[in-house]
Amino acid sequence: MRAVVYDRYGPPDVLRIENVPKPSPGAGQVLVKVAATSVNLSDWETLRGSPLYSRIGGLRFPARRILGSDIAGWVDAVGPAVTRFRPGDEVYGDNLMFKGGFAEYAIAPESALAHKPSALTFAEASAIPQAGVIARQGTDGATAGQRVLINGAGGGSGSFAIQLAKRLGAEVTGVDNADKLGFMRSVGADKVIDYRSEDFTRSGPYDLILDLVAHRSVFAYRRALAPGGRYRCVGGSVRALLRVLTIGSLLGRLTHRRLGVLAVKEGPTHFEPVAGLCVAGDLSIRIDRTFTLDEVPQALAWVGEGHALGKVIVSVS
Repeated sequence: MRAVVYDRYGPPDVLRIENVPKPSPGAGQVLVKVAATSVNLSDWETLRGSPLYSRIGGLRFPARRILGSDIAGWVDAVGPAVTRFRPGDEVYGDNLMFKGGFAEYAIAPESALAHKPSALTFAEASAIPQAGVIARQGTDGATAGQRVLINGAGGGSGSFAIQLAKRLGAEVTGVDNADKLGFMRSVGADKVIDYRSEDFTRSGPYDLILDLVAHRSVFAYRRALAPGGRYRCVGGSVRALLRVLTIGSLLGRLTHRRLGVLAVKEGPTHFEPVAGLCVAGDLSIRIDRTFTLDEVPQALAWVGEGHALGKVIVSVS
């Protein structure tokens, strides 16, 4: 089968197309013929091996040669003890454990997959699992009238988060680069900030901050929070995350604010409710661009360099 592989961390040019053996599913595993795979910032980080936590399982060399975790396609074969799927079923899921989505076939645990809603295309379904879950859990607890800020709101998770916070009745401020201001408004942001020209931590205060690209001081984040407010980050530099976990936790308690890292829960239980909102028309899936398997390096660069307006898809089959 054709697959995009890499053997060392680095820029997109370390990737190459290679013919590799078609995998066989083991016990509890499903072989998926991939139709579409969405690109996440986690793919970019694992390609480059930075931040350091992206090297878990492979400190010097990549643990998995094929990236791509949010997959959608058809069940090709099932391993022993698989009971929920059979060949021909249309499925989707976040295959973060095994990855492998930038290939014609991918192995996934049965527990990572769900039946694809017939109302969604494969591209649309592949856009949901990781980004939708981060957005849903990151905005959980927002209430009507609260001021919510989303940093990195112009990407995949951010576009979902804006909409979810608005559904809960919040006033939403989106932060990203100047090229994404119009896009953030189009998905529902009440206010938008270009981080290059304005320091969002000096605006507000906010009742909830969801930070998808944490790089700032915890003291700056605390400054931007209203009393009783919450700051949640997912992604960012190791230094920033460690400071939030240590200094931020203590600082929050002392100042009656909560600062912490969002521990994202994975699996169909968490992404199917987001898909349900999409099917019902309560949430829109914003797909920026679609690339081919041969164009995976360009797709990763488009996301990693901050150009994507919503989700980027790799069409495989």
